[in-house]
Amino acid sequence: MAKRLQAAGAKGYTTGFEPTFSPELLNRNFNECEIVFVGSMGDVSFFPLNVHKQIIEKVVMKNPKTLFFFETKNPSIYAQWMPFLPENVILSTTIETNRDYHLSKAPKTELRYLAFKNILWPKKHVSIEPIMDFDLDVLVDWMRKIAPLMVSIGYDNHFCNLPEPSLGKTMKLIAELEKFTRVEKKTLREATKVNERF
Repeated sequence: MAKRLQAAGAKGYTTGFEPTFSPELLNRNFNECEIVFVGSMGDVSFFPLNVHKQIIEKVVMKNPKTLFFFETKNPSIYAQWMPFLPENVILSTTIETNRDYHLSKAPKTELRYLAFKNILWPKKHVSIEPIMDFDLDVLVDWMRKIAPLMVSIGYDNHFCNLPEPSLGKTMKLIAELEKFTRVEKKTLREATKVNERF
């Protein structure tokens, strides 16, 4: 994706997905009630702390009526932000399952859950995407303890041969979550068959 964006001459992708600070963008004013996804298609945990501070102090605080959405697979970084975090921020993490499938270099999902649960922030979001097979009672309990304003749920759009739950099981999860939070339904479909590695 980064190479395609570079080839197309897209602004901001001259170094691919390598985190890059662009001071020329700091003077941009955002619309009221706009939601800005900071680091979309990336992970803010790779930004150095001084870049987080600059983004928050020079952009987020300057636009108090705009919501800024930060998402990471390493929510433990949010603990460092608490001293300088303004109210117009949504903190999000990705927790695809409660099981440990060892599919990426991200922290284990249980570690993500524990870190995010301990972040005391009123505007939290969880992305269960791409959803992988899970234990219903455990995942619902995790979400209840995290207390997000919203949970987004969706299946893999890239057909990466993930261990997916049945659509019926996912619908049960949605029904349970809707008892205490808002659920954004994204790509919902029947599970694909997976190879023997699972």
